[in-house]
Amino acid sequence: MDMLRFITAGSVDDGKSTLIGRLLYDSKAISLDILEAMERSSKNKDNGDVDLSFLTDGLRAEREQGITIDVAYKYVTTSKRKFIIADAPGHVQYTRNMVTGASNADLAIILIDARNGVAEQTCRHTIIASLLGIPDIVVCVNKIDLVDYSEKIFKAIVEKYTAFSKKLDIKNVVFIPVSAKHGDNIVEKSTNISWYNGPTLLRYLEDVEINGIDNNLAESRFSVQYIIRPGNDLLHDYRGYAGRIISGSYKKGDAVTIFPVGHTSRIKSIEVFGKEVEEAIAPMPVVLHLEDDIDISRGDYIARQNDPPLVTSDIEATICWMNEKPLIPGARLLLQHQSKVSKVVVKDILHKIDINTFEKTENEKVADLNAICKVTIKSASPFALDAYKTNRANGGFILVDENTNNTVAAGIVS
Repeated sequence: MDMLRFITAGSVDDGKSTLIGRLLYDSKAISLDILEAMERSSKNKDNGDVDLSFLTDGLRAEREQGITIDVAYKYVTTSKRKFIIADAPGHVQYTRNMVTGASNADLAIILIDARNGVAEQTCRHTIIASLLGIPDIVVCVNKIDLVDYSEKIFKAIVEKYTAFSKKLDIKNVVFIPVSAKHGDNIVEKSTNISWYNGPTLLRYLEDVEINGIDNNLAESRFSVQYIIRPGNDLLHDYRGYAGRIISGSYKKGDAVTIFPVGHTSRIKSIEVFGKEVEEAIAPMPVVLHLEDDIDISRGDYIARQNDPPLVTSDIEATICWMNEKPLIPGARLLLQHQSKVSKVVVKDILHKIDINTFEKTENEKVADLNAICKVTIKSASPFALDAYKTNRANGGFILVDENTNNTVAAGIVS
């Protein structure tokens, strides 16, 4: 049974947590103890309705405030497919959480309140989904019951969103009119929306083809996290390089290059959970053994010789700035890519992206909170990178404030 990872995003109070709660509740994908906890929590509600957001708002403080302030994850299995669901907050100041949740998603559900139409956060979340390479977007026009199930309003939202999304690199967009509160078109077809002939949300999620955007089997990348050298009499000559295969695959006997130094060798053996195997593929954690004794450190990369990565200290990337303190050229930060960390300087802001028009605005040398911009970065030591569009697993990174250790930006290599 395959697995679909998706994220829900939208503006504040568009009903993201309620939609996921309804999806789980109506599909009977929750246990009895959780159901009982939901019913107990609903006693705090004035109308006595079941609190569907309980299923995703995992922190008590969030439920008491009636908002989602963190990314809540839920793991669900139906008869057709397994799901990992990420529910991201809608507040502007928590846009960074949406970036976190979307970084591993195969599909994004963008919620739009039928009363409000396409909002600024709708555009921002769609741009982020596009930049992160999410190929499929489902636009759920929620609270359709509050506009009398109007087909005219639904079509107007579809038209406006379509005009905006055409400017982005999105392969597929599907629109579904729903009411999360009442369950219209979530699991069962709505009798109130006779003019809609498409699938329900659950049916679409179960049937959509997974594009395998992380399963790049052509470019083999391995990031060394730990060097294993027991040094005892029993394993006197043991030297293993532990880590996770980022992308691609490795076989015993493969010719490999170690980056950034450029030394070459061959794979002598591969261990998976203490047992030797002939081949391993992403994203398996493995221990690689090489035929040659090479000085390798944490953060180095091992790649097959026929498909080398880009090794550079000059990085051009698109970032989402996540700090309240603005970014200005000359900022000194730490860049973390896989298990490698290096000091960097943001040399220049090439342009910023207007979230309403997707136009590039140049000659702006300050990036405020939630700004999406293209930058050039100079690193103190070289990284082995791939363009995000060709190898998503090896094309992303984060920027960290070295004084506070706070993550201040998420970036993708151009």
